[in-house]
Amino acid sequence: MSKRVLVTGGSRGIGRAISLKLAETGWSVAIHYNSRAEEAGEAARLLGSACSGLYACNLEDPSGCTGLIQDVLGDGPLDALVNNAGIYIHQDLVECGEESFNSTYSKIMAVNFESPLRLTRVACKHFASQGNGKVLNVASRVGFKGEPGAALYAASKAALINLTRSLSVELAEKNIQLFTIAPGWVNTAMVRPDVEAKLPEILAGLPLGRMASPEDCAATAAFLLSDEAAYLSGIAIDINGASYFH
Repeated sequence: MSKRVLVTGGSRGIGRAISLKLAETGWSVAIHYNSRAEEAGEAARLLGSACSGLYACNLEDPSGCTGLIQDVLGDGPLDALVNNAGIYIHQDLVECGEESFNSTYSKIMAVNFESPLRLTRVACKHFASQGNGKVLNVASRVGFKGEPGAALYAASKAALINLTRSLSVELAEKNIQLFTIAPGWVNTAMVRPDVEAKLPEILAGLPLGRMASPEDCAATAAFLLSDEAAYLSGIAIDINGASYFH
């Protein structure tokens, strides 16, 4: 019987690549999306029989996270959770107005940290009851490295990394493993609008000479969720082309 995983933001980009890679390795994949029903449907078509459901939920409202997990569990077992959904909003923290700051803070922390936290909490209650489970959090290089205009985004990803570390220790005795991947520049639709203008500068800072592909991230995710990573937990794996070490 296939193991089943929920991938948030699974309709496009890194999330879709992770979903497809996990399906290739035998997982049954439940896809979460927010408003992009057409893209979610296309992802489901690509997954074929490996798709075990499409689930809409606006993660800007973390109160819906419990319902999302319950809906997924209502349709079958759950063995792993991939917290991939995330948003990036560029903001000058000092120069922005109070209204802009409050709005950006609320959105970024809700989607990038509070919702993954709540989803992880509910999913891990289920994993504890069945005696095993895995959580993979998709963070960012910026969670380790400062970047102008990204203070709130960086803070949300740093929080996710350290949530992973703490819970890996707390939940080890319950046979629950947690991991983080920390991509650098990835060639996806979410890449910032000014990337084309900055591309020569970006590539100059990447010793491997290219941005990561979503498939690069998916390959690492599939390894971490496999039985081959049975003795790993709490780690953050960088996917950044040797551009940054910590």
